[in-house]
Amino acid sequence: MSASPPAATARTSALHGTPVVPGVAYAPALVVRGEVSAEAIARFDGSAYDEERALAAYDEAAEAVAEGFARRADKASDAAAEVLTASAGLARDKGLRSAVRKHLRSGDDVLAAVHAGVEQFVQVFSSMGGLMAERVTDLRDIERRVVAHLVGEPEPGVQMPEEPAVLVAEDLAPSDTATLDPAVIVALVTERGGPTSHTAIIARQLAIPCVVGTAGAMSLTAGAPVLVDGVAGTVESSPDPDTARKLVEADRAEREALVSWGGPGETADGTRVKILANVADGESARGAASGPVEGVGLFRTELCFLNRSDEPSSEEQASIYGEVLAPFSERYVVVRTLDAGSDKPVAFATHEGEENPALGVRGLRLSFGNPDLLVRQLDGIAAAARTTGTETWVMAPMVATVAEASEFASAVRARGLKPGVMVEVPSAALLAHRMLEVVDFLSIGTNDLTQYTMAADRMATDLAHLTDAWQPAVLQLIAITAEAGRQSGKPVGVCGEAAADPLLACVLVGMGITSLSMASAAVRPVGARLAGVSMDTCEDAAEAALSASDPMAARDAVRRVLGG
Repeated sequence: MSASPPAATARTSALHGTPVVPGVAYAPALVVRGEVSAEAIARFDGSAYDEERALAAYDEAAEAVAEGFARRADKASDAAAEVLTASAGLARDKGLRSAVRKHLRSGDDVLAAVHAGVEQFVQVFSSMGGLMAERVTDLRDIERRVVAHLVGEPEPGVQMPEEPAVLVAEDLAPSDTATLDPAVIVALVTERGGPTSHTAIIARQLAIPCVVGTAGAMSLTAGAPVLVDGVAGTVESSPDPDTARKLVEADRAEREALVSWGGPGETADGTRVKILANVADGESARGAASGPVEGVGLFRTELCFLNRSDEPSSEEQASIYGEVLAPFSERYVVVRTLDAGSDKPVAFATHEGEENPALGVRGLRLSFGNPDLLVRQLDGIAAAARTTGTETWVMAPMVATVAEASEFASAVRARGLKPGVMVEVPSAALLAHRMLEVVDFLSIGTNDLTQYTMAADRMATDLAHLTDAWQPAVLQLIAITAEAGRQSGKPVGVCGEAAADPLLACVLVGMGITSLSMASAAVRPVGARLAGVSMDTCEDAAEAALSASDPMAARDAVRRVLGG
């Protein structure tokens, strides 16, 4: 496999951001601001609405927005469906409605009440920090869409151009990102956001080159040609056309070569690495099963229940899980127990009113006060495993202590399943060798591990350089965990977004990671990249990354080792 084309935009005129999806693209800039027109707002006469009529108008507009999100969710899958479903729930939120009603009663007109109500929630979510702060983008998007309905305009958002374009925005709402057409939008550039934001996650799912946290992006001229390098994290306006086209052609040729990769995952000298898929439901599992993967490395069970107000019985859960397990009857599936809480509220499980949900009762911690929740889920998973005959591993999220891991492992083994835990909390990485004394495998969730290690909100643009899995401290924790696996002879995988980065995949394998799980779109690029390098080279890449002073230096050093 040839190396990636050299960074295309090293000129001083280039803007710099955080690269999240590799690839090179060259097209006119489509600069999106996504606001309701000032003229429509000025024409709207809010004084004609009394309190009752204003609230009814808000209810109608909010429900229309929610239904729009839900329709898009039905046509999407995986992370896209997740964020759209969550946005639909937020648009229907009773607390938001109550805030709007309170401001109507205080004398505000309907537009002012909507703005004040949203601002109230923005302040609450922002003060929580962590994953909840990410919902601020969703709230702003909902406000714009509700206001558009009230003043009689189409909902704002990305309007698909007829010709290929580079989409440039201050930030992108999940509802916009989730419905992009990769055949038309050839790259994404945002001024805000970090490498684990919703925009970045969905861009990976769609395999669209993406650079986030790009200072000055909104100063790009609409319609002017832009060259985006999703490896170097650079964006150049009006580059030399011939040079830009050559770089795009080289990138396209490399992508086309990836299509021929059919597995199994291994380095050029035969070191085996399991390439696995991340799935959310039966549909995504069936799609992933048709690709060159050896199984599922992350089945996000909570995504099946985001719309449920009541907990499904063990029997109903078994039926749902069986749809995911069945396509992999000759392979295996790693099931993650409910990772509810924080930015993934599940009505029957999560706690309301937590001051900091990202550091609160989420994941396995939900079972501390409600043990039957985990019992019923494990019973459902075990029943699905028996029915389908699929080898089933089960792991718990947000495990912080060896005692938690041990108790969970006992419950899983009692049902004839293979137990493991996720390494998302730094304490779990530091105690990985002791964790592996009580469980059979570990899986590293790099999104949360990065956030918790660096104490940085993943939506804080000014901190995007910290919420990067290439951070030396994060790489050190991954290396500690991988070494614990090597010494114990037990598997250690990565199922976070870092596994989808072909460059970082070589580093992870060089550290001793035995499996990589990712969105289906990333499977062939990662597998093909590993097939082109030896294990010795991967180990050299790991050493280079661990020795670097910052994420960009690490990327540059690894590219040099790999011949890029």
